[in-house]
Amino acid sequence: MGKRTRIINDPSDLVPLLLAFGSEVHKRVFEELCCDWRTEAELSELIGDERGVHRSLDLLKKSGLAETKWKTPKPGETPKKEYHSSYSRIQANFVCSLEDLSELIYLTSMSDDELREVTEKIEEVVAKGNTSLANLSRELDLSQAFIRGASKRAERLSVRGQRIELYREEG
Repeated sequence: MGKRTRIINDPSDLVPLLLAFGSEVHKRVFEELCCDWRTEAELSELIGDERGVHRSLDLLKKSGLAETKWKTPKPGETPKKEYHSSYSRIQANFVCSLEDLSELIYLTSMSDDELREVTEKIEEVVAKGNTSLANLSRELDLSQAFIRGASKRAERLSVRGQRIELYREEG
Protein backbone atom coordinates (compact mmCIF):
# COMPACT_ATOMS: atom_id res chain seq x y z
CA MET A 1 0.00 0.00 0.00
CA GLY A 2 0.98 3.68 0.07
CA LYS A 3 4.05 4.96 1.84
CA ARG A 4 2.72 8.23 3.25
CA THR A 5 4.78 9.95 5.93
CA ARG A 6 3.20 11.51 9.02
CA ILE A 7 5.06 14.69 9.93
CA ILE A 8 4.93 15.60 13.61
CA ASN A 9 5.65 19.20 14.53
CA ASP A 10 3.91 19.15 17.92
CA PRO A 11 5.36 16.99 20.72
CA SER A 12 1.85 16.30 22.07
CA ASP A 13 1.26 14.19 18.93
CA LEU A 14 3.56 11.63 20.56
CA VAL A 15 0.87 10.77 23.12
CA PRO A 16 -1.52 8.96 20.75
CA LEU A 17 1.45 7.37 18.95
CA LEU A 18 2.92 5.97 22.14
CA LEU A 19 -0.52 4.75 23.18
CA ALA A 20 -1.14 3.17 19.78
CA PHE A 21 1.98 1.07 20.08
CA GLY A 22 1.98 0.65 23.86
CA SER A 23 -0.45 -2.25 24.00
CA GLU A 24 -0.48 -5.58 22.19
CA VAL A 25 -4.06 -5.11 20.96
CA HIS A 26 -3.43 -1.60 19.60
CA LYS A 27 -0.23 -2.76 17.91
CA ARG A 28 -1.95 -5.77 16.29
CA VAL A 29 -4.87 -3.65 15.08
CA PHE A 30 -2.46 -1.18 13.49
CA GLU A 31 -0.45 -3.99 11.87
CA GLU A 32 -3.64 -5.44 10.37
CA LEU A 33 -4.64 -2.03 9.05
CA CYS A 34 -1.25 -1.67 7.40
CA CYS A 35 -1.88 -4.86 5.43
CA ASP A 36 -5.42 -4.34 4.19
CA TRP A 37 -8.76 -2.61 4.65
CA ARG A 38 -10.63 -4.28 7.56
CA THR A 39 -14.01 -3.87 9.23
CA GLU A 40 -14.26 -3.67 13.01
CA ALA A 41 -15.92 -7.11 13.04
CA GLU A 42 -13.08 -8.63 10.99
CA LEU A 43 -10.50 -7.14 13.34
CA SER A 44 -12.39 -8.38 16.42
CA GLU A 45 -12.48 -11.88 14.95
CA LEU A 46 -8.76 -11.83 14.08
CA ILE A 47 -7.63 -10.38 17.41
CA GLY A 48 -10.27 -11.81 19.74
CA ASP A 49 -10.84 -8.65 21.79
CA GLU A 50 -13.91 -6.73 20.60
CA ARG A 51 -13.69 -3.96 23.22
CA GLY A 52 -9.93 -3.55 22.70
CA VAL A 53 -10.37 -3.35 18.93
CA HIS A 54 -13.08 -0.70 19.31
CA ARG A 55 -10.85 1.39 21.60
CA SER A 56 -7.91 0.95 19.21
CA LEU A 57 -9.92 2.13 16.22
CA ASP A 58 -11.17 5.16 18.16
CA LEU A 59 -7.60 6.05 19.15
CA LEU A 60 -6.21 5.53 15.65
CA LYS A 61 -9.01 7.54 13.98
CA LYS A 62 -8.76 10.44 16.44
CA SER A 63 -4.99 10.62 16.05
CA GLY A 64 -5.22 10.52 12.24
CA LEU A 65 -3.47 7.15 11.93
CA ALA A 66 -6.50 5.38 10.42
CA GLU A 67 -8.79 6.34 7.59
CA THR A 68 -12.25 4.96 6.82
CA LYS A 69 -14.39 4.16 3.83
CA TRP A 70 -17.69 2.39 3.36
CA LYS A 71 -17.48 -1.22 2.17
CA THR A 72 -19.79 -1.84 -0.76
CA PRO A 73 -22.22 -4.47 0.43
CA LYS A 74 -23.63 -7.43 -1.42
CA PRO A 75 -27.29 -6.95 -2.39
CA GLY A 76 -29.48 -6.94 0.73
CA GLU A 77 -26.57 -6.36 3.17
CA THR A 78 -25.91 -3.24 5.22
CA PRO A 79 -22.81 -1.16 4.33
CA LYS A 80 -19.99 -1.40 6.88
CA LYS A 81 -17.08 0.91 7.62
CA GLU A 82 -13.64 -0.35 6.72
CA TYR A 83 -10.43 0.97 8.23
CA HIS A 84 -6.89 1.25 6.92
CA SER A 85 -3.69 2.85 8.17
CA SER A 86 -3.15 6.37 6.89
CA TYR A 87 0.64 6.39 7.23
CA SER A 88 3.51 3.94 7.03
CA ARG A 89 6.29 6.28 8.20
CA ILE A 90 6.83 9.10 10.64
CA GLN A 91 9.06 12.16 10.66
CA ALA A 92 9.35 14.12 13.91
CA ASN A 93 10.51 17.71 13.80
CA PHE A 94 10.07 19.57 17.07
CA VAL A 95 11.92 20.99 20.03
CA CYS A 96 10.50 20.92 23.54
CA SER A 97 11.72 21.09 27.10
CA LEU A 98 12.52 17.87 28.90
CA GLU A 99 9.88 18.87 31.45
CA ASP A 100 7.20 18.97 28.73
CA LEU A 101 8.46 15.69 27.24
CA SER A 102 8.38 14.01 30.66
CA GLU A 103 4.75 15.16 31.15
CA LEU A 104 3.77 13.80 27.73
CA ILE A 105 5.41 10.44 28.39
CA TYR A 106 3.78 10.32 31.84
CA LEU A 107 0.38 10.91 30.18
CA THR A 108 0.76 7.73 28.17
CA SER A 109 1.22 5.65 31.32
CA MET A 110 -1.63 7.20 33.33
CA SER A 111 -4.52 4.87 34.13
CA ASP A 112 -7.89 5.61 32.57
CA ASP A 113 -9.18 6.65 36.02
CA GLU A 114 -6.30 9.10 36.57
CA LEU A 115 -6.83 10.54 33.09
CA ARG A 116 -10.60 10.81 33.62
CA GLU A 117 -10.07 13.03 36.70
CA VAL A 118 -7.98 15.47 34.66
CA THR A 119 -10.06 15.42 31.49
CA GLU A 120 -13.35 15.92 33.34
CA LYS A 121 -11.94 19.15 34.79
CA ILE A 122 -10.81 20.26 31.33
CA GLU A 123 -14.19 19.32 29.79
CA GLU A 124 -16.06 21.25 32.47
CA VAL A 125 -14.09 24.45 31.81
CA VAL A 126 -14.30 24.02 28.01
CA ALA A 127 -18.07 23.45 28.18
CA LYS A 128 -18.38 26.85 29.88
CA GLY A 129 -16.71 28.45 26.86
CA ASN A 130 -13.10 28.72 28.00
CA THR A 131 -11.33 26.99 25.10
CA SER A 132 -8.06 28.94 24.95
CA LEU A 133 -5.07 26.76 25.79
CA ALA A 134 -3.34 29.62 27.64
CA ASN A 135 -6.46 30.37 29.71
CA LEU A 136 -7.04 26.70 30.50
CA SER A 137 -3.43 26.39 31.62
CA ARG A 138 -3.81 29.33 34.02
CA GLU A 139 -7.23 28.29 35.33
CA LEU A 140 -6.35 24.61 35.88
CA ASP A 141 -2.72 25.19 36.90
CA LEU A 142 -1.50 22.67 34.32
CA SER A 143 1.09 23.15 31.59
CA GLN A 144 -0.09 23.74 28.05
CA ALA A 145 1.84 20.63 26.93
CA PHE A 146 0.01 18.52 29.52
CA ILE A 147 -3.41 19.88 28.50
CA ARG A 148 -2.67 19.31 24.79
CA GLY A 149 -1.44 15.77 25.45
CA ALA A 150 -4.36 14.91 27.75
CA SER A 151 -6.80 16.26 25.16
CA LYS A 152 -5.24 14.12 22.44
CA ARG A 153 -5.57 11.04 24.62
CA ALA A 154 -9.09 11.82 25.90
CA GLU A 155 -12.14 10.49 24.09
CA ARG A 156 -14.22 13.66 24.43
CA LEU A 157 -11.63 16.39 23.77
CA SER A 158 -9.76 17.55 20.69
CA VAL A 159 -7.05 20.09 19.96
CA ARG A 160 -7.72 22.77 17.34
CA GLY A 161 -4.68 24.99 17.07
CA GLN A 162 -4.45 26.91 20.35
CA ARG A 163 -7.94 25.83 21.47
CA ILE A 164 -9.34 22.75 23.15
CA GLU A 165 -12.82 21.70 22.05
CA LEU A 166 -15.28 18.96 22.84
CA TYR A 167 -14.62 16.16 20.33
CA ARG A 168 -17.05 15.43 17.55
CA GLU A 169 -16.31 12.55 15.21
CA GLU A 170 -16.11 13.65 11.59
CA GLY A 171 -17.81 11.71 8.84
